[in-house]
Amino acid sequence: MLQRLAFHLLLLAGMLLAGCATQGPVSLVEVREFADASARLGGYGELSRRYRDTFEREQPYLSPPAEKLARENDAKRRAVYDDFVAIQKTVVLYMQTLSLLAGDSRYDLSERIDDLGNGLKANADSGLQQRHIAAYTGMTRLLTRVIASGYQNRSVETMVRDGDVHVQVLLEAMISLTRLYYKTNENEKKTVLGIFDVEIPFSTRSADRMLVTLAKVHYLNKSTEYKLVDRRYELALQGLTKVALGHQKMRENLNKLGSDEVRRLLGNYGRDLRSIRDNLSD
Repeated sequence: MLQRLAFHLLLLAGMLLAGCATQGPVSLVEVREFADASARLGGYGELSRRYRDTFEREQPYLSPPAEKLARENDAKRRAVYDDFVAIQKTVVLYMQTLSLLAGDSRYDLSERIDDLGNGLKANADSGLQQRHIAAYTGMTRLLTRVIASGYQNRSVETMVRDGDVHVQVLLEAMISLTRLYYKTNENEKKTVLGIFDVEIPFSTRSADRMLVTLAKVHYLNKSTEYKLVDRRYELALQGLTKVALGHQKMRENLNKLGSDEVRRLLGNYGRDLRSIRDNLSD
């Protein structure tokens, strides 16, 4: 009787050990795919350049007094452009590092550190605040430390835990700046299209017919351009919001990144981000 009981206990122990052995490492495929999709989202860089180049587009439609003010605003936009883009570069490099940690391969990202710049400057007009600057500094230090060490003693879990607070603040800054870009574009649209709204109704002479026709065609082209750009602002904001939410979910579920629920959740975020990127590429 005792021998039979001992046999069954040994058999049960063997089954348990076999079960543990077959589980293998936790799958981080969805983490890697989410990080890749976040890094490749796009939209923000293009809209940053559009914001910087506002004056070039609106100049032909400005009166001399308005042009003087517009030149001053142009100088301000160009002065902060590099800082605005540096925020994106930092978030992208973080996501690339996270993707690397979630995968099997290792490649050198040290050259990307040099592109991050020396720091940001607060700017009341843009809404770039001291806490955004602190988050940028914290993130660049984290990335420098991790990449320079060759990713030693670093895992997805530790990277997400150490980086989440900085990521959330930097993404908040990018969302805020994208809204600033949108507002600036709205003002540009009112300036450009407003000229036609005022001038065309008063151009009633027969001699002006050709000019009026050309003006109407130009108006339609510009209207279409602004509608398409408006959609890009919406998509960019959707994408940045999903990146923030996806990373937040990783932080909240650090101890169960391999669970079916979390993997499905991250998979959905990654799929949504790829869809947004495809729409931005259209």
